[in-house]
Amino acid sequence: MECYGRSMSVIVKICGITNAADGLAAAEAGADALGFMFYEKSPRRISIPQAAEVISQLPPFVIKVGVFVDASEDLVMRAIGDCGLNLLQFHGNETPDYCTQFGLMSMKAFRIRDADSLKSLTDYPTDAWLLDAFVADKPGGTGERFNWDLAIEAKKAGRPIFLAGGLTPSNVAEAVAKVQPYGVDVSSGVEAEPGRKDHAKVRDFIKAAKGVEVV
Repeated sequence: MECYGRSMSVIVKICGITNAADGLAAAEAGADALGFMFYEKSPRRISIPQAAEVISQLPPFVIKVGVFVDASEDLVMRAIGDCGLNLLQFHGNETPDYCTQFGLMSMKAFRIRDADSLKSLTDYPTDAWLLDAFVADKPGGTGERFNWDLAIEAKKAGRPIFLAGGLTPSNVAEAVAKVQPYGVDVSSGVEAEPGRKDHAKVRDFIKAAKGVEVV
């Protein structure tokens, strides 16, 4: 992740973008990264052609993140080629070798239930780790929060940490101040409904997150 530099404010990723209006609103509000969900069972699913169309309208320096759950290598490669992705995010049972084979920056997501959930982090030499809440049968985007003390513990392993799970405009400043993560990731916390963002919530989230200094 270092190639994007390190500012004095947290990196903000708005995930589950399904249309150009939401993507442009997030970018204009100061989002650093936008996530596109290539997972058929997600209410925020977007097809590769749809994502390519949205991405073609975005400013050039926004990080475009492809989010996958146990996807075929072919699907990932097509998404990279057609959409011009910058970062790959894996939310399933992918192996370390799978995550790092595509020649692009990668981030492995972990569903955190307790301290034992942190044990597998160091098996994954991805560029960053994303910590999300554990909810049975759901790989992410649930809006559930986990114990942030575990995220603080995870930072000791030496990889950039993206904090996810239950973040909202009203609690993200507290989260950034407490955990001091590299980045924060939000989807359901800034939605009007699944797959459609509330632009005011997006603006409030980004302003709150970036209003806290990180060191």
